[in-house]
Amino acid sequence: MTDRRVAIIGAGPVGLVLALRLATLGIPSTVLEAEADIVEELRASTFHPPTLDMLDTLGLGAPLVAQGLVTPTWQIRRHEDGARAVFDLGVLKDDTAHPYRLQAEQWRLSRLVVAKLRAAHAGLVDLRFGCRADQVAQDEDGVTITGAGFDPLRVPFAIGCDGARSAVRRAMGLDFPGDTYPETTILATTSFDFADAFEGLSNVNYIWTRQAAFSGTFSLLRVPGKWRASLYPAPGETVEDAQRPEAVERKLQAIHPKPTPYEVQDLRPYRVHQRIVADYRRGRLLLAGDAAHLNSPSGGMGMNGGIQDAMELAATLAPVWRGEAEASLLDRYTRRRRPVAEGEIIAQADRNRARMRETDPARRAEMLADLQRIAGDPARARDHLLRSSMIAGLRKAAAVA
Repeated sequence: MTDRRVAIIGAGPVGLVLALRLATLGIPSTVLEAEADIVEELRASTFHPPTLDMLDTLGLGAPLVAQGLVTPTWQIRRHEDGARAVFDLGVLKDDTAHPYRLQAEQWRLSRLVVAKLRAAHAGLVDLRFGCRADQVAQDEDGVTITGAGFDPLRVPFAIGCDGARSAVRRAMGLDFPGDTYPETTILATTSFDFADAFEGLSNVNYIWTRQAAFSGTFSLLRVPGKWRASLYPAPGETVEDAQRPEAVERKLQAIHPKPTPYEVQDLRPYRVHQRIVADYRRGRLLLAGDAAHLNSPSGGMGMNGGIQDAMELAATLAPVWRGEAEASLLDRYTRRRRPVAEGEIIAQADRNRARMRETDPARRAEMLADLQRIAGDPARARDHLLRSSMIAGLRKAAAVA
């Protein structure tokens, strides 16, 4: 095989971080992305402490922090009276160089990675936008990739970072079992500053409400210059009706009434899934990020888990690509990352969702009181935050041979 470049399908943050980490290890790659440029849609916006630690090793932590909002606390809140449990990530100061969440849209990281690739690793990373991989086929000696916008590629390994409809996963013959949640989330952004309206609001807030405009909950997450509100159809309201401007306005007014209409800058409905493949590797084909696992966004772990996949995969693939280890070493990638995705990311996100979907006032009061006790106890808070910030899962994975 003449071309030793690894093929990476998908130039979201997972695929780009993977390409950069491989380049720092001296491994060349070709990145194929169907879109013409980095997509700036409403997607992930929370970076957890260990992800920022990893980005530090790539020279990306500081420039990303400079573009985002350092968020030392997050909270679960009751809308009607403002009662809340506030979790302070400062208790993790001995566990991470970044004892906070960073609120920044994922495209900001993607653009930083692209700039670094072009400035420092142009010879190692062939970044191709407007190239859609349609067919992926492997044999004993390599992988052939065909599609639109590029000539067929022949490579030693191909990695699917191409999301829920992954062409690489399809070529691996893997099912994507799991569930789709019944509700649809409507994500709306506005320049209105909710921090001026609510006492003690964090940049990350998961909120119970009894307002009739909702089905029990909403969330408010701040990113530079705007707030992202996750809204849900009211009982008996169709998804289509819930997206109408008057319905979105009604929901935002239910969060905080004001005399002038809200300026809604972006609006996107999406369904939430929890799914995971049985294996992250089949021969010369591998998966990372949403191509391998999907979870509720509650807790902000999806993109972070994908970036953590990428870092682990690069470290595992490097000695195999160099001929220093047998291909069987690649199975360790599944052994380390899949249990984290299933037992930590998906399970935690599902519990977070279930908690916020609770509608019984008495049960909410019990949950809130318990969360306040945890947040108020430094030892219990640290244990809780080690899990919710994804540090505990990474430590478990690192111990797997």
